[in-house]
Amino acid sequence: MTLLSRLTRFYYTASHWPEYLAPLLDFALRLYLADVFLKSGLTKIQNWDSTLYLFSDVYQVPLLPPDVAAYMAAGGELALPVFLVLGLFGRFAAAGLFILNAVAAYSYASGLSEAGMFQHFCWGVLLGVLLILSRGKWSVDAWLEQRLKSPTRQ
Repeated sequence: MTLLSRLTRFYYTASHWPEYLAPLLDFALRLYLADVFLKSGLTKIQNWDSTLYLFSDVYQVPLLPPDVAAYMAAGGELALPVFLVLGLFGRFAAAGLFILNAVAAYSYASGLSEAGMFQHFCWGVLLGVLLILSRGKWSVDAWLEQRLKSPTRQ
């Protein structure tokens, strides 16, 4: 075996080592995004009158009455991060937060700075990664899926 073939073999073996960190990165993304949206939801319920004012006079949520949009946003921002952290219905949670984030960016686009829009864009990309690529090995979903695949016990 030549030196070049050994180096090539080593490279292709070593190039898979970072894949062992994938569950950690997935979990870290879930924790980060859950923190962002949960804090937003907690802010909304701290002063509900202010939240209703924002949804009726500042945000321009399409198709929904302002009070319904406020309840849906607060509910989603409080419930979906819990599912995301646990990895229970993780893709559903990521999809819900993706939609919530997109509506928020659209509804308040004129009031957001370029940095604020970029932040929403980054959250959307990270949620998209969780939605499309994540298998969530460290999740309740993975545990349940494994339990459902295992042969029934007698």
